[in-house]
Amino acid sequence: MHGLINRSLETFLRATYGNELWCRIIEELDAGIETFEPMFSYDDALIQAVVDSAARFLDKPREDLLEDFGTFLVADPRSERVRRLLRFGGVDYADFLHSLDDLRGRARLAVPDLDLPALELHEIGEGEFTLACEARLEGFAHVLLGVLRALADDYGALVFIELLARREDMDYLSIRLLEAGFSEGRDFSLALEAG
Repeated sequence: MHGLINRSLETFLRATYGNELWCRIIEELDAGIETFEPMFSYDDALIQAVVDSAARFLDKPREDLLEDFGTFLVADPRSERVRRLLRFGGVDYADFLHSLDDLRGRARLAVPDLDLPALELHEIGEGEFTLACEARLEGFAHVLLGVLRALADDYGALVFIELLARREDMDYLSIRLLEAGFSEGRDFSLALEAG
């Protein structure tokens, strides 16, 4: 697992639940690290152990924790670069959804050795979509669920999203875009603000 993802999870846990939780997790894992280095690579089992440990300490389902992490990646100011990468996909939520097929490539442009699972969007009717997500990273679909819901809020769209099923090596999400302009979205500009 790329250290950038691990570090983002660490930032989420520290920011949301405090440094004390992070210290308890690190102590329990006894993996010889105190923090994740963003440009290193780590064994996938280590990040899974961090998620399992955090969920246990918080007495929270791991799926809910991962969805909250996805929300954090869009909504928290510390994750503005992730939000910008995602919002670059379109001027409205429907455009954004259609850009998901290219997300893996856009992420690689930003971080060449970042290998996200492949995504494939299928439009099945007016405002109705199925998103297929390569299921090689355990829990990624739940992170994606949080990202998609948070971006709907970011765009001001009213959507209904649910995890449908896992078949073979793919997770499937159902997305219904109920109203594109339901509320005023967050300000966004492709140009970076000076400062």
